[in-house]
Amino acid sequence: MMDLRLFTRSVLLVTEKNMRIYYYKGAVVIFGLLFPFIMFLTFFIGRNLNLIVFFPAFLGMMLFFSSSSTGPLITPWEKREKTYERLLSLPVTLESIILGDILAGSIFGIVITTIVWSAGSLLIHLPLANPGLLVITLILGAFTFAALGTLLSSPAMSNPSNVMMVSNLIRLPLIFISGIFIPLSQLGDWEWMLTSLSPLTYLVDLFNGAINGDAIYPAVLDVTVLVIVILVFILCAKLIQQYNLSKGI
Repeated sequence: MMDLRLFTRSVLLVTEKNMRIYYYKGAVVIFGLLFPFIMFLTFFIGRNLNLIVFFPAFLGMMLFFSSSSTGPLITPWEKREKTYERLLSLPVTLESIILGDILAGSIFGIVITTIVWSAGSLLIHLPLANPGLLVITLILGAFTFAALGTLLSSPAMSNPSNVMMVSNLIRLPLIFISGIFIPLSQLGDWEWMLTSLSPLTYLVDLFNGAINGDAIYPAVLDVTVLVIVILVFILCAKLIQQYNLSKGI
C-alpha cells in the first residue's frame, strides 16, 4: 500500500507530465478555448442581450469545455504510444494516474476561466456578489468536468480522435439544456426536469450566484450535487480502467 507522501508525489508527477505534453495539443486548444468562444459569439452577436446577465453562463461554458478537453486526450494517446502500461509499471497506482489526469484538466480550466473572468471584469465591469463563492465555483466546476473528461477517456480506445468525437457527442447537448443560452429563470416546467439532469446546470447556477447574486438553487444544493458527481465520475473511471487492465485492453 503506497503511503500518502509517495501517493501525493506520484499524483503531482503525473499532473506535471500531462501539463507539459497535452496542454499544447491542437484538440485541447480548439475544443478548450476556441469552440466556447465561437459558440458564445455566435449566440450573442447581432442580438440585443445584456452581456452581464449572460456572462456567468459563458464562464460556465468556458470552464466546462476547458476542464474537460484535456482528459479525453490523455489515456487514448498514451495507450496508442504504449506509455500507459509503462507508467503503471512505475511506483504509480491507477488512482494516481486518474487523479493526475483530473488535476491537469482542472488547472487548465481554472487558469483559462480566470483569465476570461478578469478580462470580462475589466471590459464590461462585471459585478461580484460573492468572491468566496466564485473561488469555490471555479475549483469545484473544474474538478467536476475534468473528472468527466477522464471518464470519457476510460473506455478501451487507442485513437484520440475517436474519443474526442464521442466526448463532443456528450458535451455538446449539455450546453443546450443547462441554462447557458436560456436563463434558468425563464425555463418552463418540463425544461426544468431536463436541466436538472445536467451537472453543468448547477455550475452555471453557482456562477450566477457568485457574480450577479441571482442563483435559482441554494448554493449548498449546487455544491452538494457537484461533489457527488465528482465522486461518481472518479469511481466510474476507476472501475472501467480496472476492467480494461484485467482484460489486457
